[in-house]
Amino acid sequence: MMRFIPLAALAASMTLAVPAAAQRVSVEAVEFPSRDGKTMIKGYVFKADNAPAQSPAVVMMHGRAGAYSSLAKGKYDAATLASRHRAWGRLLARSGYVALMVDDFGPLGYPTGFRAGTYKDRPAEVNEVTYRPLHAYGALRYLQQRADVAGTRVALLGWSNGASATLAAMADDKPGDMRKIGFRVGIALYPGCGLKRRFDKQGYRPYAPVRVFIGSADEEVSPASCEKLVARSRDKGGDITLTSFKGATHGYDTPTESRQSVAANAAAKAATESDVLAFLAKNLKDE
Repeated sequence: MMRFIPLAALAASMTLAVPAAAQRVSVEAVEFPSRDGKTMIKGYVFKADNAPAQSPAVVMMHGRAGAYSSLAKGKYDAATLASRHRAWGRLLARSGYVALMVDDFGPLGYPTGFRAGTYKDRPAEVNEVTYRPLHAYGALRYLQQRADVAGTRVALLGWSNGASATLAAMADDKPGDMRKIGFRVGIALYPGCGLKRRFDKQGYRPYAPVRVFIGSADEEVSPASCEKLVARSRDKGGDITLTSFKGATHGYDTPTESRQSVAANAAAKAATESDVLAFLAKNLKDE
């Protein structure tokens, strides 16, 4: 199923309330092993000071530009995380989740990520279909070992290349030990849906519910490719939907003036936040 949201409806959606930013959020730098058996991954845990003893959690996977701001200038820590990652980390923490922002490019030697248009030239170790899902499952295992996390209620959320990694991680081809206590749901914001042609023959089907969000004016990835992937997946019985925002561009939820001065982006950002929080609450909080 695909929802197509016209601009007029998007503008109306901006009046929807998103949970308030009242409580303080702390950020903890952590490390954990990838499921690849060799890589130590960096991460940043966002948690509200008044969080319950055991909270549901969200693993967050960055896009091609990496976890950090382009203004980091060689300092890569919680203070220099990209504005989008900090904003989502705080939003999720204040909404009752432990949010883990993963930096898997930095430990591999690429903290600044990659420029647009370099896809074919990127090293194999940052492959979003074969390697990055292993890092996501390393993050899941780490969270499941924390006393403050409800280990059976963890979601995976990614942007762009990280959204592609999210789709790949949620595929039903994962080994049983990953799926047995795997991610409860997946959320992919403007992914590249080609997925290295991994699922061209057998088709794509997620083992748990997945929601995909994309702008119709995305200048980096193909909305049509995602429509095709989702349609084929639903034909195979996959619980997956696509929401397309008319006029919204790539990275529409980035809280910068250049992105939010576009009316379609601002409206899509508000609608996505509202939809994501409702989807998470339904699947991670309602027992």
